[in-house]
Amino acid sequence: MYLLEMNHVKKAFDGQGVLRDISLSVKEGEIVSIIGPSGSGKSTLLRCATMLEEMDGGELNYLGEKAAWNGPDGKAIYAKGEKRKEIQKNYGLVFQNFHLFPHMTVLKNITDAPIHVQKRDKEEVYSEAMELLKKMGLEDKAEAYPCQLSGGQCQRVAIARALALNPRILFFDEPTSALDPELTGEVLKVIKSLADMHITMVIVTHEMAFAKDISDRIIFMADGVIVEEGTPEEVFSSSNERTQSFLGRYGEG
Repeated sequence: MYLLEMNHVKKAFDGQGVLRDISLSVKEGEIVSIIGPSGSGKSTLLRCATMLEEMDGGELNYLGEKAAWNGPDGKAIYAKGEKRKEIQKNYGLVFQNFHLFPHMTVLKNITDAPIHVQKRDKEEVYSEAMELLKKMGLEDKAEAYPCQLSGGQCQRVAIARALALNPRILFFDEPTSALDPELTGEVLKVIKSLADMHITMVIVTHEMAFAKDISDRIIFMADGVIVEEGTPEEVFSSSNERTQSFLGRYGEG
């Protein structure tokens, strides 16, 4: 059974098709990178997978549970209430601009949702949060506020916050695009350490060497469709003209 399944997903903004009949599936423990030019629909696909954006049509399943499906008119219908909440527990999302709460300390940013949304034991959540901060190399920043941190530290806090919800799958939307090269390296290192822990991840990235190194599978998107998918070796040595042209700009392939 797939952890995530998206079938025939369609999404348009102002009549412009951003996702045109996209299907993809992700297995437990798999790391999938999504690459492609700006405007190809990568971030919209992630936002549809995490129900931040509603699909116009298509199916979305987590572990075989239907999160969204086509109604009689071909438009997507979404699971509601408790069912939707249960499905949402399966995933976490890390944004490119961190989205930390500025008025909360680092520790509170990480523990707030597990305590108030998941209703978990406070002591247990705090202890897990400190463990996560240790993993991120930030145990001395628990009482700091986001404005006192570097961009790379903020992104590591955002990753810890997503992990604190114990998701089955973690989505990253260009996690390094707001960072300078030095800070990019430290965040990529953390993501790589998660790969060593066999956490299922879907990563939208423009870091080609990183995608090549970390991924089990790479999906290349352009103009709202999946042009090509396969192992890093297959995609980076592809003879597809569109793929070659894109990778050529990154000095890859």
